[in-house]
Amino acid sequence: MESETCKKELVIEIPPDIVRQESEAVTAQYRRVARIPGFRPGHAPASLVRRHFREDIRNEVVQTLLPRYFESAIKEQNISVVGRPHFADLKFDEDRPLTCTVKFEVIPEFELKDYKGLEVEEPATEVSEAEVMQALQELRERAATFEPVDDRAAEDGDFVTIKYRGIDKVDPETKPFEASEVMVHLGAKGTVPAFTENLRGVKPGDVREFEVSYPEDYSTKALAGKAFQYRVEVLSIKKKVVPELDDDFAKSVSEYQTFEELKAKVSENLAARNKHEAELEAKQGLLNQLVAAHSFPVPETLVDARLNARLESFLTRLMSQGLDPRNLGIDWQKLREEGRPEAEKDVRGSLILEKVAEAEGIQVTEEEVDEVIREIAQERHEAPAAVKTRLTREGELPTIKNRLLNQKALDLIYRNAKIKPKSEAVPDQAKG
Repeated sequence: MESETCKKELVIEIPPDIVRQESEAVTAQYRRVARIPGFRPGHAPASLVRRHFREDIRNEVVQTLLPRYFESAIKEQNISVVGRPHFADLKFDEDRPLTCTVKFEVIPEFELKDYKGLEVEEPATEVSEAEVMQALQELRERAATFEPVDDRAAEDGDFVTIKYRGIDKVDPETKPFEASEVMVHLGAKGTVPAFTENLRGVKPGDVREFEVSYPEDYSTKALAGKAFQYRVEVLSIKKKVVPELDDDFAKSVSEYQTFEELKAKVSENLAARNKHEAELEAKQGLLNQLVAAHSFPVPETLVDARLNARLESFLTRLMSQGLDPRNLGIDWQKLREEGRPEAEKDVRGSLILEKVAEAEGIQVTEEEVDEVIREIAQERHEAPAAVKTRLTREGELPTIKNRLLNQKALDLIYRNAKIKPKSEAVPDQAKG
């Protein structure tokens, strides 16, 4: 019967003679280096050294013997421990066994349900003409150039480069909000309407003064809900020029000589992307089925680690957007509790995949780990050897290996699944 918890306790009992031997060995080490008034190092009586460094010697004996006996006990009982053990209820008396209760979590034992022959729907991967043209349009936008506007005033669609200084209307003594070489896209969805309205018709060298009231939900928290008086100097005006979708465009953005060749390649890349995304969706569907079919408990240690990783990723995203998490009023405890059910599912799925890998004899080679390290190094523009050294020092290599193992196990489940085309939802008005 599967246990309802992964928490375990083990009582360690170390015989008095072993404790005495270790105590004498530690005392001898202290005796060689201890400085005790009236004695040269190494010549003080052992009894005096023990009395002088009693607590230090006891602590060192405990820190040496308890982990050693705990490791021996779990190895003998074939227990897979997760995280760090907690040692409690220590009893250490002269000429008596050293005893301690060790609390820890284990990898749960569970019966692996059927993982072959599962049915799952996979989205269609056909590429539409609209998708191809959208991708080409994005390429076209990235290839756009900006040309100076000298023969007219600024109008919607132009990019006006400005220098500005904004003063808080309520608290004018606060530090002004100012910047230079800021590009404003007139009439664009993301542009504050007041800037578009007041910069229409300007020319380089013009100065405009106007007030801007920001909404309460404005993305820049320092401005949200406030009103600023701006002084804006126009530095330049440019218009965006996008190239035509022709052979010259194909040559400028790719290795192809004609637009049709480029279009065919874009279609091929989109098909590969669609196939990859469809497989990911199907694999996630298969994993969801397996998670739903298994109800074993998961170690809180692993769940907390997954939650921490998610919150760290969330923090990184916030800071990459220039936001200070300390100023956002985030209830971190609430976030953790809301994310716990999903983290538990993630951990359960990972443990299932590890069990599948074990059942199928799936392994990860050093070459496969090194390939991941090379990819990380390439992304960060670092030497692979330096990345591997750092990951080894930080204890991240087992994580990479485990992730590869799980991917291989999920690939096997996918290869052995019954894949069905995903049925598209029928709009209500089309139902008869």
